Amino acid sequence: MATFTRIDEGESPSITIHPANKIAKIDDNIYGGFTEHMGRCIYGGIYDPGNPLSDENGFRKDVIGALKELNVPVVRYPGGNFVATYHWLDGVGPKENRPSRPELAWIGTETNEFGTDEFMKWCEAVGTEPYLCLNFGTGTLDEALGWLEYCNSDRNTYYVNLRRKNGREKPYNVKYWALGNECWGDWQVAQLTKEDYAKKAYQWAKALKLLDPSITLILCGATGHSSWDYYVLKECVRWDVHGLGGDSATKSLIDMHSIHVYTADKEHLANATAPRGAERAIQMTSALIDLARIENKVPVSVPKQKICFDEWNVWDPMRAPGEQGAEEKYTLSDALAVAVWLNAFIRQAKDVGMANIAQSVNVISPLMTTKDGLVKQTIWWPLLLFTKYMRGHTIALNVKSSEYTGRTNPAWIRAAIETPLLDCSATLADDGFVNLAVANLNEEKDFEVALDGLQADKVEVFIVSGDNVSVTNTAEEQKVGIRESSWDGKGAFTFARHSFTLLRWKGA
Repeated sequence: MATFTRIDEGESPSITIHPANKIAKIDDNIYGGFTEHMGRCIYGGIYDPGNPLSDENGFRKDVIGALKELNVPVVRYPGGNFVATYHWLDGVGPKENRPSRPELAWIGTETNEFGTDEFMKWCEAVGTEPYLCLNFGTGTLDEALGWLEYCNSDRNTYYVNLRRKNGREKPYNVKYWALGNECWGDWQVAQLTKEDYAKKAYQWAKALKLLDPSITLILCGATGHSSWDYYVLKECVRWDVHGLGGDSATKSLIDMHSIHVYTADKEHLANATAPRGAERAIQMTSALIDLARIENKVPVSVPKQKICFDEWNVWDPMRAPGEQGAEEKYTLSDALAVAVWLNAFIRQAKDVGMANIAQSVNVISPLMTTKDGLVKQTIWWPLLLFTKYMRGHTIALNVKSSEYTGRTNPAWIRAAIETPLLDCSATLADDGFVNLAVANLNEEKDFEVALDGLQADKVEVFIVSGDNVSVTNTAEEQKVGIRESSWDGKGAFTFARHSFTLLRWKGA
């Protein structure tokens, strides 16, 4: 685990790395994506027919290439708030027969030109796994079972034969299915109480796993630190195996619990440290899962449910309103916040089974399309470094650093978790490389840091920074990117002010 020792500003910081002490295996799915029928994410984002940059399916080839560069393992679809009025049958079959519908989440019109089969084909082009979210607003259980049958079955039944009629013989074998999206929110169409949701989710889960016991079902949580999370976990994380078949001691209806958090603040340090609240939410959610299992006497032979952090990012809805497409323009401060987010997923690897940045293109995204190409926003660069190198196992480290002591957002962070100015995580990759990720959040001060446990005479260095925390990237000018160099590993290393640095070296 990563531990933090607070020191005074005048003292010398240090980082102690323990490569031999593996803490937990990092699930590659923490680098997942998310595509919603919102703004320009689908239309004009991943799907842009008629553009010379698109292939014969209408898929933007430059977007596919960028997501391959990130090695995105799983992508959530079709929402998000959009899913509460989405009926999957509207989006299959001949495009000329698909109905246009009013879209209530973001107040638009959905043409249904892009639907299930297009998304599955796009996932295959990207080399990623689909993760589908079920309509818990205006949808029915019959409709959900039909979608599962359409995607996963190879029997001689109605929806399977409809899939065959639509041109796909083999099942798609979609593993991940969410039991609704943010059903607790007052912005939702057909908002549910926690009592009504828990009852509905449990009954749907039983039916869905009767049809396909192999799927992974993801419960709809809130923030991870709410009465909703406690209640639905208590009601749904049970040892009830009726109809599941097989070895009852290792079966569970609910496999993961979803939480959503977005962070943002106008002031740099409150903005960059805000993801620490999300990290505390992971810890609290893990404890609530433990409590539900204890109270419901779930046997230890049943694997513990993991956390699916399937919406996360920096987002200020006042700065980038959702109904206007939520096209955030990210700063270097936001890039450092994303580095802290990703450090949190590495540090909490034992509990996080999936995380999905919201979203993958154009909508609150690291990647923006123009008619002529792509803009890689500031937050793209730390994300790229994490997806390339921060895999394998999280390893133990201790950070001695001064701490930010000002206002936090949310305010409760101050009493709940530390906010170090050097935010760090470390991994031992499967190729034997040790990787150390360090965000220096201090806007004004470089830190000369002793690195105990680093034993190498060649260290690869990757730095993401810019002139100040307010700089952004545009199509005309890329002010934030990656600077690569090497270091001989001798003495202390200087982590520059307002920067993210990744150091990697071959382990002993």
